[in-house]
Amino acid sequence: MAQAVLAVGTAFVTASGCVWYVPALVDLRAGADRPDSRRFAAAACLSGWGTAGLVAVLLLVAQTWWPVAVAAAVGAVATVGLRIRSLVRRREERREVARHWAALTPNPPRHGRGDDSARYVFAALLGSALAVAAVAAAVAVSPGTGGGVDWLVAAAPVAVAGLILVLAATHARTTRRTGLPATSAAEERRAGRRAGRR
Repeated sequence: MAQAVLAVGTAFVTASGCVWYVPALVDLRAGADRPDSRRFAAAACLSGWGTAGLVAVLLLVAQTWWPVAVAAAVGAVATVGLRIRSLVRRREERREVARHWAALTPNPPRHGRGDDSARYVFAALLGSALAVAAVAAAVAVSPGTGGGVDWLVAAAPVAVAGLILVLAATHARTTRRTGLPATSAAEERRAGRRAGRR
């Protein structure tokens, strides 16, 4: 009875794993349209889920535990081996892409975060605005001031915070407009020269 319950549970888990093994099957069927690392990862995924399905069938059919254990162990070794091969191949592909970019341009393309300081300046100005507002509010409600909050004392932190936020937004906007990286400008000049030669 315990094997039947485990078999049904494993079958349900395997069926619900279609969100992983159906895309992996698509990657394998795409063939050379996908990188080798992705195909190895897809093969590892299919191997793992195929092992789960085989274990579910063996749990129903086999009378002893050793066929189930052997199938699970062989499937796990195959899955781990394919996944390791996928990771190794992915590292090789990244190195190859880096070599290609190095051959095309002396500076690699800028992806993700740039080295511009606009976001750091904005964060610093925002933090200082919040700090000024917190200090002013603490002074306004402190017992030394009598507990009464004057409207000028209450409005001062809001005005200072608003001014700092306006300065931060202005700085970020002007940096975004004028902050064309030197590599991009040089690349545009080179592309213009090439177009002029044609």
